[in-house]
Amino acid sequence: MKNLAVLRKKKGLTQMQLAKLIGVSTSTVAMWETGQRKPDYHTIAKLRDFFAVGFEQLLGIEPTVAPPVENIPVPVVGQVRAGLPATACENIIGYEMVNEQLSRTGEIFALTIKGDSMEPKMSDGDIVIVRKQTTVENGQTAVVMVGREEATVKKVYFHSDGITLVPTNPDFTPMHYSAQECENLPVTIVGVVIELRCKYI
Repeated sequence: MKNLAVLRKKKGLTQMQLAKLIGVSTSTVAMWETGQRKPDYHTIAKLRDFFAVGFEQLLGIEPTVAPPVENIPVPVVGQVRAGLPATACENIIGYEMVNEQLSRTGEIFALTIKGDSMEPKMSDGDIVIVRKQTTVENGQTAVVMVGREEATVKKVYFHSDGITLVPTNPDFTPMHYSAQECENLPVTIVGVVIELRCKYI
């Protein structure tokens, strides 16, 4: 009964007053609060109703948290080139399942990686789960639109003179766009990559 004393004090009751309300002795309440004795099930139920709390809160037991269930479908909306930017088709080509907690963080969608510029972490055919947003922090991996219909997935670094899209594969060269190019093309952030689902052969 770890929380009994806390609940009692919140109601402004002494041990004697609570004892009278429940129909037990003051010493019994004292022993419950110190853990020397435990009330029976019916008394626990009475205390729960009196304080309007659950059994877990009354007894000081951490409730069992079930792992999130992957039960929310999000659309796979085409492909993102992990090499040169490729056309980002908005047609839905399938669905990936995510957990409800993740789905509540924003508008979520999925994309299929094409190319190998993000090796060794991201490979051709892998799926990235993306949260739609227009800004990211330096160094985050994001989906970026280059021009009106092209998209790429890269690590993003902002500078006073523009933006640099950096591949993780050293065989590929980072792509730098000046502030003027970012405005004219334009270069815009589509979303941040929040999960990678690898394809295993």
